[in-house]
Amino acid sequence: MTRPAAPPFRFAIRIYWEDTDAGGIVYYANYLKFFERARTEWLRARGFGQEALRTDPGLAFVVTDTSLRYRQPARLDDLIEATVDVGRVGAASLTIAQQAWRREADGRSTLLCDCTIRIGCVELGTFRPCRIPNDLLESIR
Repeated sequence: MTRPAAPPFRFAIRIYWEDTDAGGIVYYANYLKFFERARTEWLRARGFGQEALRTDPGLAFVVTDTSLRYRQPARLDDLIEATVDVGRVGAASLTIAQQAWRREADGRSTLLCDCTIRIGCVELGTFRPCRIPNDLLESIR
């Protein structure tokens, strides 16, 4: 029996002056920061804080590949949601689909940016690839 796919994790982000260019439009590179925050909160919601992973067992996730597509601009004061949807789960890496959405006044949602990102698990100190801890893998699957 196939288990139904879990809905994507959602993380709300308000757009501030610091996120925008002189025209009040979100600077394109900031979407990477928004997606990073969403992944961090997604891990935390599963009981795995980045600091705890860093100190014991001494590992971290690093970005190894990313592809973004910008569709619509986000603007100053927008409230957007960044999503996290796990795709491929490997022993030492994850491929994650992420999107940024804006809720419109009429209730519709507008896709602003979508991203595919691959993160790898590494041992701190050596930065060599290592297996994702089993309890984390179980939580993801």
